[in-house]
Amino acid sequence: MADNADADADLLSRLDGMDFAAVAPEEFARLVKGLSTKDIAEVMTGERRLRVLRAVFSRMERQFRPDRAGSLRALIRWQVGGDTEAVYEVSIADGGCAAREGRTEADARTTLTLGDAEFLRLVSGNANPITLFMTRRLKVAGDIGLASGLTRLFDIPKA
Repeated sequence: MADNADADADLLSRLDGMDFAAVAPEEFARLVKGLSTKDIAEVMTGERRLRVLRAVFSRMERQFRPDRAGSLRALIRWQVGGDTEAVYEVSIADGGCAAREGRTEADARTTLTLGDAEFLRLVSGNANPITLFMTRRLKVAGDIGLASGLTRLFDIPKA
């Protein structure tokens, strides 16, 4: 039992000093793949949670594939659960992608609601969005067709 507690403390210690924005997408995918749901719950607390979410949404802008978006114009709202819900919005328009923290008054074309573990697994390529949806760990409001095609709009790493 002490070994698990020591390993958890070591993991959290390493992650506290990590610059998540500087972690390569493939490395991030491997890191998430190696975490249990319990580990993710421990990682996604306090300031560390904010740093992880900000890095992931910032990375979405860089991993966006405008050649696959065509003339798409859409606001996608992400509601990521946890102890407190974090809301981010991703706007796709004119061949670009912009992510912002917080909820605006604009109407989202689709809203995705999921927990921290499911979110990290989804954006790191470690979860199948259809499986998450079918098992109700990913809830979609609005344009389900848009939601189902989001993964093709981004370069999602593989672990």
